Amino acid sequence: MSASFGLSGRTVMVTGGASGIGRACAIALAREGAGVAVADADAEGAAAVVQEIEALGARAVAVSFDVRDQAATDAAAATIEHDLGPLDGLITAAGISRPAPATELSAESWEAVIGVNLSGTFYSCQAAGRRMVARGRGAIVTIGSVSSLGGQSGRAHYCASKAGVVGLTRDLAIEWGSHGVRVNCIGPSATDTPMIRAGIPESFVSGVMEDRTPLARLARPEEIANVCLFLLSDLASYVNGALIMADGGLSAGFFTRSHGRDFSSKALLAQGIYSE
Repeated sequence: MSASFGLSGRTVMVTGGASGIGRACAIALAREGAGVAVADADAEGAAAVVQEIEALGARAVAVSFDVRDQAATDAAAATIEHDLGPLDGLITAAGISRPAPATELSAESWEAVIGVNLSGTFYSCQAAGRRMVARGRGAIVTIGSVSSLGGQSGRAHYCASKAGVVGLTRDLAIEWGSHGVRVNCIGPSATDTPMIRAGIPESFVSGVMEDRTPLARLARPEEIANVCLFLLSDLASYVNGALIMADGGLSAGFFTRSHGRDFSSKALLAQGIYSE
């Protein structure tokens, strides 16, 4: 099933656009007819996504910079507006994870993850938001996580950064809402991206992530992209400061196993309502 979000002719910057959720967002925007700025530290990856977009007949530019660099981020926004036109939207999909026990977590890893995931999100929002506020219109979507709501061993920096993204989103929504700029956050659960496949043991993917998700599978990047497009669109014109969980039902409950089919009851087990 396809749907139009009315984004044709708009200009949107996607950080982390070379892969994963960011790439899926960039391609989805292009199919909507939007002009897309694919921003990523991976210059070659960003250029490859631009080629994909141009093959669809849409406009796109690749910009490569470190989202932790406030000046470089602002300069990139200026370049994008020169090449594609005024920014109407922003998706902040740039993110990294460097798992380590909290007792062993190095300052370098802490600063890197907080820098990309939280500071980078702020600098990107700031660069786009300044321009949007001045024009009195715009929409921003930040990418949080189920880790915005709770912890996961080995990821103190990641969880802190994603919780911070939600707080940042709500503050910007309050500050900029009266200027016609909406800011919302999406909280995906595990999404089938190269980062997940490269960094998570397969036994954990199937035995924990999928097992504890009511929809019984990982998210597809395109499914997260669809929620981003909705929040950027006029269909979400009164949605501001929201955290929308796109997690297959993972955060809807607790003590969940077997995709929600384990009732954890001796009485129901004895009645044959379910089996272990």
